Amino acid sequence: MILGALEAGGTKMVCAVGNEKGEIFEQISIPTRTPETTVPEMISYFKEKKVEALGIGCFGPIDPDRNSKTYGYITSTPKLAWADYNIVGAFEEALGCPVGFDTDVNGSVLGEVTFGQAKGKSCVIYITIGTGVGAGIYIEGKLLHGMLHPEAGHVLIQKRSSDTFEGTCPYHRNCLEGLAAGPAIKARWGQDAVALKDRQEVWDLEAYYIAQALTGYILTLSPELIILGGGVMHQLQLFPMIRGYVTEMLNGYLKTEELSDMDCYIVPASLNDNQGIMGCLELGRRAKEELG
Repeated sequence: MILGALEAGGTKMVCAVGNEKGEIFEQISIPTRTPETTVPEMISYFKEKKVEALGIGCFGPIDPDRNSKTYGYITSTPKLAWADYNIVGAFEEALGCPVGFDTDVNGSVLGEVTFGQAKGKSCVIYITIGTGVGAGIYIEGKLLHGMLHPEAGHVLIQKRSSDTFEGTCPYHRNCLEGLAAGPAIKARWGQDAVALKDRQEVWDLEAYYIAQALTGYILTLSPELIILGGGVMHQLQLFPMIRGYVTEMLNGYLKTEELSDMDCYIVPASLNDNQGIMGCLELGRRAKEELG
């Protein structure tokens, strides 16, 4: 089966061709400009490859509810050129094939569950911490939606008493994204994360805030595995610090096999940063199976 995959991001669109086994044959990257200029270029690429189905993992907010009149739309995104844009409809009309659609982070968790380290798990969370913070949640064979989809990057965080930084989120001054995403790191410390690698105080605060969110997710969703990806999490020194803070915050309340081995419970992504594209291939495969 020849499947197309589109990982639609705020700065770039990664287009790929692969198969139902998660094998990626080729991929290209196209800058995210406007729908009028970017979408025709992507359509041309997928038409040339004669894909049988397409999976799209998209920046949001989006409408993933097939029963909604705005299903397949990018909705209230701050990228104004893409607001209220019917991205699924554009590709369905042009390619004439089934199109699977979900958030980019749901695509990533689907990639890990289908092809990566989360195989066989029934409840998994994938959190990306980079330009923004988002979470993909997989529960009992399904990607979690609801009235919309998880916006777990905006959970509210209790600030450390010594932290006077106001946060970068225009909606919530003390949400995880506003306090811990890449732009927040740069705004608080005056440099990008890469340049701050050896500043212990930077990563201690970062770990403290991420751990608060993870503790809430653990107590609410009871995941069997938590996967952390995104550019900020390339700072691998964060992992032991986060695990330590989560253990401290849980304070022995939960006793499970998973929590007894934090090194194997809170982990980096396993698919060489291809989990999103591989998840999109699976979205495409599922759309082909469901929609024919």
